[in-house]
Amino acid sequence: MIPQVLHQGLPQGLVTATYLVAAVLFVFSLGGLSKPGTARRGNLLGMLGMALAIIAVTLSGDVHRYGHVLAAMLIGGVIGAFVALRIVMTAMPQLVAILHSFVGLAAVLVGINGHLQGNSLAGAGLVIHEVELLLGVFIGAITFSGSVIAFGKLQGLITSRPLLLPLRHGGNLLAALACVGLGALYLDSQPLWVLLTIIAIALLFGMHLVAAIGGADMPVVVSMLNSYSGWAAAATGFLLGNDLLIVTGALVGSSGAILSYIMCRAMNRSFLSVILGGFGSATGTGTVNVEGGTVRSLTAPEAAELLDAAGDVIIVPGYGMAVAHAQGRLQQLSEELRKGSTNVRFAIHPVAGRMPGHMNVLLAEAKVPYDIVFEMDEINEDFANADVVLVIGANDIVNPSALEEPNSPIAGMPVLKVWDAARVLVLKRSMGTGYAGVDNPLFYKENTRMLFGDADEMLKSILEHL
Repeated sequence: MIPQVLHQGLPQGLVTATYLVAAVLFVFSLGGLSKPGTARRGNLLGMLGMALAIIAVTLSGDVHRYGHVLAAMLIGGVIGAFVALRIVMTAMPQLVAILHSFVGLAAVLVGINGHLQGNSLAGAGLVIHEVELLLGVFIGAITFSGSVIAFGKLQGLITSRPLLLPLRHGGNLLAALACVGLGALYLDSQPLWVLLTIIAIALLFGMHLVAAIGGADMPVVVSMLNSYSGWAAAATGFLLGNDLLIVTGALVGSSGAILSYIMCRAMNRSFLSVILGGFGSATGTGTVNVEGGTVRSLTAPEAAELLDAAGDVIIVPGYGMAVAHAQGRLQQLSEELRKGSTNVRFAIHPVAGRMPGHMNVLLAEAKVPYDIVFEMDEINEDFANADVVLVIGANDIVNPSALEEPNSPIAGMPVLKVWDAARVLVLKRSMGTGYAGVDNPLFYKENTRMLFGDADEMLKSILEHL
């Protein structure tokens, strides 16, 4: 039975039904991933859908060299398992970015392979096929190079500051028009050098698009590259005639675009500016006017006393908390405070960390109750009634210069108004700037107290003195 299935493939009706089930599972997976409480279930549904998709494609009759396929799956599975076991949450954004690059590279390679294999189509069918091929390699090349640049910025290999070349938007437009012109030439006679030239231009185009976007906007870039990878996969699906790849790519592309739009609204950024590589982005100097310049610090015992006396505490986690792996200790602190009848809540900025949902995942991992975790829009007006706001490793998302300094690189970005509280306790390693590279006037305000040190160690000390 098994040799016969491997030789002839599954019946086409069964393959199509399996594709349909997998597509439905992907839809439910996206629905589950929309909330922290159902995210685990969403991941499991997505994994099940992908397993069904792989089995259906492998047994569809289109695969003839099973040894090659199984070897590739084994190598990829081992690498994936190795990365999954070793990756830390702080490195998750750059992992996502580099995985997007693989999707883009796959689309480019499939397009080149489609050209080399040739086809027997003619007339309108040939034109449609070649357009699908061109779209696949163009979007795939942009996704690949743009994702590599995003990885470099997130990993610290490339400066987070935007690369603002003279006439950069004119250059982007020229590159796009050149690809359109070369595409028309390719449709006329299908020369390989034209296809390779389009790929080369698209690679440079993608690099410049992302390089022109500053570090403060990188969370939006990650979600936008997610969308690009989806559209690249959909174009590849059309080229290969695979319905499931088309549906899956469209789901990823559309959901990534919607997420990017939501992120842009949360950061007061233009959705079009992200797509066009930072069009109209601020070119601030990275300096702000501080109030007096006096930093007031305190010790862990004093911080414990301050928190113990508070009736309403709001905790704002940031990337520094992720670096220190302090989410578990923070959960212990919140539990201890709540035992004493203190009202404890967590405030999450949409771009806290370096990718959408970064802080939500960390807090869920530490088993912080979902009902005390609030998004920025839900809690921003409550800071004025808080006795103490505990800011842990956050910087740009609590920077008042976003609202007060029109020349700041983060000007216009909605931030958590922690300075409205009676007392602000900021836990940081040093006075270093955030990812956007600008100073933070919050640290010099009269009601702010700084506690310097490793977040996990400082929280441990505070717990010991509560």
